[in-house]
Parts: sequence; C-alpha cells; structure tokens
Amino acid sequence: MSYQALYRVWRPRTFEDVAGQSHITRTLQNAIVQEKFSHAYIFSGPRGTGKTSAAKIFAKTINCEKAPVKEPCNECASCRGIQDGSISDVIEMDAASHTSVEDIRDIRDKVKYASSSVPYKVYIIDEVHMISVNAFNALLKTLEEPPKHVVFILATTEPHKIPLTILSRCQRFDFKPISSQAIVERMKTIIASEGISVSEEALETVALAAEGGMRDALSILDQAISYSEETVQLEDVLAVTGGVSQEILTDIVRSMHGKNVQEALSLLDELIQNGKDPARFVYDLIYFLRDLLLFKSAPTLEGILERAIINDGFRQLADAVTADWIQDAIMHLNKCQQEIKWSNSPKVFIEIAILTITNKDNRENETNNAADSEAVTKLMGRLEHLEKELTALKTSPPAAGRQAPANEPRRPQARPGKNSYKIPFEKIRYVLQEAEKPALKEVQSQWAAFLSQLKSTSAPAHATIQDSKPAAASDKAIVVQFKYEIHCSLFLDNQETIESVLTSVIGKKLTIIPIPANNWQELRNEYISKQEQSATSDEEEKQDDPLIEEARKLVGDELLEIHD
Repeated sequence: MSYQALYRVWRPRTFEDVAGQSHITRTLQNAIVQEKFSHAYIFSGPRGTGKTSAAKIFAKTINCEKAPVKEPCNECASCRGIQDGSISDVIEMDAASHTSVEDIRDIRDKVKYASSSVPYKVYIIDEVHMISVNAFNALLKTLEEPPKHVVFILATTEPHKIPLTILSRCQRFDFKPISSQAIVERMKTIIASEGISVSEEALETVALAAEGGMRDALSILDQAISYSEETVQLEDVLAVTGGVSQEILTDIVRSMHGKNVQEALSLLDELIQNGKDPARFVYDLIYFLRDLLLFKSAPTLEGILERAIINDGFRQLADAVTADWIQDAIMHLNKCQQEIKWSNSPKVFIEIAILTITNKDNRENETNNAADSEAVTKLMGRLEHLEKELTALKTSPPAAGRQAPANEPRRPQARPGKNSYKIPFEKIRYVLQEAEKPALKEVQSQWAAFLSQLKSTSAPAHATIQDSKPAAASDKAIVVQFKYEIHCSLFLDNQETIESVLTSVIGKKLTIIPIPANNWQELRNEYISKQEQSATSDEEEKQDDPLIEEARKLVGDELLEIHD
C-alpha cells in the first residue's frame, strides 16, 4: 500500500512547520544556537499538538552536520537517518508498552555508552506518565546526572501524573491547543501542495471539529476528501464528523426563541432521520449558544469563539435573543446532555428540552395570568356580595332586644360574625401615642407609588388595599383606614406581600394595622377627647398647687414658667 495519511505525509520536519507553538519553538531554537540546551525536557499538552514531532525535530537539529543551526537541513546523512529511523542513537519509546523497571534499567545501562553515528543520543519517551512509580524511581539518578552526550525528551498528555522529583529535573514546555486560524492556515498550505479543492467553510468546520489538534484536523480532512467528489464542501465535512451546520443550529435557536415548537421539533426530527448523533447535536448546540452569549456580551472578542462563524444570520440572532434566555437554554440543554448518557431514547429527552425552552415564558405567563385573573374575580365577587349584606343590615330596623340604652356610652368594638375582623384597639392606641405627623406625611407621599408597585407585583393583594388610606403612622407601624370590615379580613390574607412591597418603596419596615372607617372615627374621637381631658386635668392640678399660687403672687403670671 503506497498511500499514506495526510498527517503522516505532512508531519512537521522543521520548527517552522510546528503550527501554533512559536513560544516553544523559538525558545528551543535559541538554546540550540547558543548551545545551552538542557539534558532533559518534558513536552506536555493535548493530543495532536506537535509534542513528538518537536522532539524529533530537536533531535535532528542538535545532530545536524551544520550545527549549531536554528533548523535542521533535512539533507545531511544525520537528518535523513533520524527522519527515517535508521540511526539507532535516537530512540523513540512508547511508555505505554514499556512501563516496567526492567525497561528503564535497560535505558540506564545503555545510556553510558557513547553514540555511534551522531554527536548526541536522544531518548524520546512518549506518554511517559504511563511508567510505573518504581520505574520513575529507577530513572531519577540518570536524569539528575546523565552523560554529556545524552538528552531525554519526555512527552505526555497528563503531566500531573508525573512525580515531582522527575518534573524538578527537567525543563517543561506546555504545548497549547492550536487555534482554529492556525489550523486553517496549515491546511491551506497542505491542500495547495496536494492540489485539492476545499471550500473555506469546510476548512473552518474541520478546524472547529479538531478542537485544537492538528493531527485530528488532518485526519478529518482526509476523510472528507475521500467522501467528497471533486471539491470538499461543508456538507462533506458534516457528514464525516456527524456535526450539525451552523445554519441549522441558527434556525433551531431562532425557532425556540420565537415559540415555534413545530419548526423546532421538525428540524430535530430531520437531523435524527439523517443519521446525526443526538449527543453530538446537543454538544454542538450548547457550544453554539455559548458562542452566541459571548458574542452578545463582547462583540469585539471574535477570537474566543469556539464553534460559531460570524455571519449575518449569527449577528441577527444575537440581536434578537437576550442573555438571560441563552443562559436558561444552556442550563436545560446541559441537564439534557447528562440524561441522554444513560438513556436508550435520547431523542425523547432532547424533544423535552426543546419544548421546555420554547414554552417556558408562555407557560409562566399563562399560569400567572390565570391565577391573578381567577383570584381577582373571586375577590371582587366576594366584596360585592358582602357589601350588599352590609347595606341590608344598615337599612333594616334593629331588633327590640338588641337596642342599646340611650344613656349607655358607646365604645368601639368589632362586630362578631362569620367574616368578622377583631380590631386590635390596644395596638392602634399605642401607635397613636407614638404617632408623628412627619411619619404620616412620608407614608402619604409614597402611597400612590406603593399601590402602583403592588399592582404589578400581585393583583389580588392590590385589590384588597386599593380603596384604603393611611390614617396614622409611627416609626414602626401604620394604621390604615379601610372602607368596610370585610376589607380588613381580606387584607390579612395578603399582609406579608403588601408589607414587603411597602418596605421596598418606603425604605423601612412598617407593620400595617387595618381598621374599618367607622371604627377609626370613633377611636380617633375617643383618643382626642382623652388628650383634651388630660390637658385640662394637668392645668387644674398646676393651678391647685399651693407652691405655684405663692409664686404667682410674687412674680405674676407674665414671668411665671411651670415645669414638671
């Protein structure tokens, strides 16, 4: 078989070919030119980011016949021998199959011998974290004091599994995921040399699907080339990756936001019927919404988007949806992603998630409106019925046995009955004693704003207090005058909500004490009468005091001041 995969044919042969890792390649080149390179390195990072390739290029560069140079010539016997693996002094090991202490001891025994055909022996150990703890311990001494002609390069995707004693003896370079832009530029170079036609959208989709790995990108591109006819199009890449086009993701999100359940479910069904992976669809949709949220929050940071391509449809969608809606949708889809992992019917869970996201606002509004409408209707009907009863009782003649004697003084009291309200006279009297006009004026000035806020918060609660008015106020309580006794009883059912809204408007907590209008007038008159009697009594006591009389005789009323 003469055909070789693209990632093998186009494996980097110079530091310049290593895409997206200039922070590492530049450091290594300078160290090589200055002949200050270390005896041991750790190359860590995600798969397919160039760790092993960079290690092999490093081995070629330090052993190149033209050294010291920044790049291997790839023409001399040393470079060609290392490239094709014919030089035994550059050893590549897979640690997954060489984990034992004996394997490391074999390296330790051979490392002391001088290289045979090149200046430096280079040991490249891939996936070094797979070595056992005892094997690492056997390698310690060699790493600490190796012969001058030996260089170790340890490559790993999981550096946290390497003992600290090993890490401290090596220079560490962290390979980062390659940016989509760098992957696209590298693929353009490759397809231009291979004479392959690939659309721009297809290249960008390949780069997104590779998730920062150049090897993965070239593998996907290889599959898409085999799948396509003449030119690799976006549909070809989506077919081999199982991904969903951004156009379809945009349509689904627009349908969910526009409350179009039928269109959203139809698009989902079409995707599943076409063989798309349900889990992959949810994954792509979550990341698409993530990019939509980031773009909406910071439109200038296009470089941090991972799945989305900025086009007119994407911009229009970002303008239409709100950040809160996107966050809520992501939360529902994330829950769906967890549920479909253990389900044999993933489509059902995806449909439920779409329905939940699409109908959320409608369901909440319908529930709230229905509840408010029903409560207000019942409340108004109850008020109307009780007002009729109250009017009938006032117009009917009193029973003979219930008429009060003419000379018996009247005192405020609550009327017993089925819906009676027991008026807390003592509490109200206490408020009257502590009441101040500025406190009442403050409440009266905010009363209209309070009723407006209450109406938008709870329509039923607003209906119970809309015909009332503040009568007296202290720093801690407010007496509110209601038209009828039944209004006071209905107020108690919504007291917590009403007082909460009043606190938010006025800025301090006040307890509301309701009282019917008739009882309030009686109680107010009683309080004023007592205040006047008390003032008269005090004046008489002061006049009867013999000490005060003597003082009055001495200085007269004009100069006399009396203090308790």
